[in-house]
Amino acid sequence: MQPTIVTIETPSLGDRSYLAHDGEVAVVVDPQRDIDRVLEAADGAGVRITDVFETHIHNDYVTGGLALAERLGARYHVNGEDEVSFDRQPIRDGDIVEISPTMRVRAIGTPGHTFTHLSYALESMDGSEVTASAVFTGGSLLFGATGRPDLLGEEHTDTLVHHQYASAHRLAEELPEHAEVLPTHGFGSFCSAGSTGGATESTIGEEKRNNTALTQEEEQWVADTLAGLDAYPAYYVHMMPANAEGPSAADLRTPERADKQTLAERIEAGEWVVDLRTRTAFSAGHVSGTLNFGLDGQFSTYLGWLIPWGTPITLLGESSEQVDEAQRELVRIGIDRIAGAATGGPDDWTDRPLGTIERALFADLSQVRHHRQVHILDVRLAGEFADSHIEGAQNVPIGELLDRFDEIPQGEIWVHCGSGYRASIAASVLAARGRTVVTVDDAFDNAPDAPLPMTSAA
Repeated sequence: MQPTIVTIETPSLGDRSYLAHDGEVAVVVDPQRDIDRVLEAADGAGVRITDVFETHIHNDYVTGGLALAERLGARYHVNGEDEVSFDRQPIRDGDIVEISPTMRVRAIGTPGHTFTHLSYALESMDGSEVTASAVFTGGSLLFGATGRPDLLGEEHTDTLVHHQYASAHRLAEELPEHAEVLPTHGFGSFCSAGSTGGATESTIGEEKRNNTALTQEEEQWVADTLAGLDAYPAYYVHMMPANAEGPSAADLRTPERADKQTLAERIEAGEWVVDLRTRTAFSAGHVSGTLNFGLDGQFSTYLGWLIPWGTPITLLGESSEQVDEAQRELVRIGIDRIAGAATGGPDDWTDRPLGTIERALFADLSQVRHHRQVHILDVRLAGEFADSHIEGAQNVPIGELLDRFDEIPQGEIWVHCGSGYRASIAASVLAARGRTVVTVDDAFDNAPDAPLPMTSAA
């Protein structure tokens, strides 16, 4: 009997965690910090978690592995070569962990995303016959791509990218084609190098046919991978130290309620008061000085990217459920200090006149340029801009917005991204600092037909 695998999605970070069980006992791989989701999955399956595995010391989120293991008295498996400040069950390439009479886990060294990265083959045992039904690949082999090799610094990137290629081939050679590939990253995560194409499942056989790391010659793949690397969220720099230290469990207690006067004082003091509503709702009316990071997009990724680390945050949501969701997302990236929260709508949050931001389409931008001069601000990543952009547009990637704010000229600013989500964030930052701004809430693919003059860096 093959083990059952339960996937626990964290779409806002582009990650997955896994629970694998044989009907009685279970293992967990790469759990997020909010471990209640893992516990619920185990309770729902009626199984007992005995072992927790980390594929690597993560760069994009704070792990729940240590807290989960301590709570359950489970063994916590972390590479023995990793320098950490907590007790763990050291595991290395080739080690086998017997989980039950029918299920075991085998560690496979797959450096590339980090130097000490491990993948884990989930193996079923039937008498003397052992078969690998799946492999948890973490940030090694992803769906159609691999984990990026540059997160440990430029000085290590060249070495790691060659390791990543070799690791992908090792997995392809050692595992059967039917084995499921179960990565942690690759569903919108900035830990991915290259596009995963929207795939939601794969096998070793499918990857051997479709993954460029397994179909291209090494030097060509290395060159393509390095050329495709772009910026990654600034908060990543805080994740590996936090994970090596041994993070505590998430504190999800309800934040203190903030009234109108408190909100006004916090905005005046330069604290972050974050409106969680959609960009449509925010544009129609908001508390002046608040910032819009809607829960309908990669909320924690972009907030973590932009916020000066340590800045107090107050959350504004339409409901307590929205606030709870946002708080959960923030603790996943180590933002534990929620100064307060308020629910309802803008009229519940201020007695002052509401701010509004005009929304428009690329067709509107095309028309307005015939009548008056406007500044076009493109907040997409540098690689997106290089591929294609509106002639005359200024590129300030969303993650650089605060550092390069003074480079943005005065006047009427029309800000856009690829779909509207990042543009709304940028527009709220600009508006909070007194700029006149219009959000282009439109798909960038519509710009050429607007029509707007397009160019590229090529």
